[in-house]
Amino acid sequence: MIAIILNGEPKEIAPGQSILDLVQTLNLPTERLAIEHNLKIVKRDHWNYQPLVHGDKVEIVQFVGGGNAGIC
Repeated sequence: MIAIILNGEPKEIAPGQSILDLVQTLNLPTERLAIEHNLKIVKRDHWNYQPLVHGDKVEIVQFVGGGNAGIC
């Protein structure tokens, strides 16, 4: 196992995982995510090619729809 920081919390993951592997392990829907890896935004089409290594910092933000269109 290797240790990363995920959204400010320590997390252990299997060696060799990519960002996409992490997202799938967390069962997150990929459609509404933004991911920052070591302070850089990672484009969705690069998630599978970005390996994670010990000490990496990953921030995952999930966008949620909703709200009230009548309020300006």
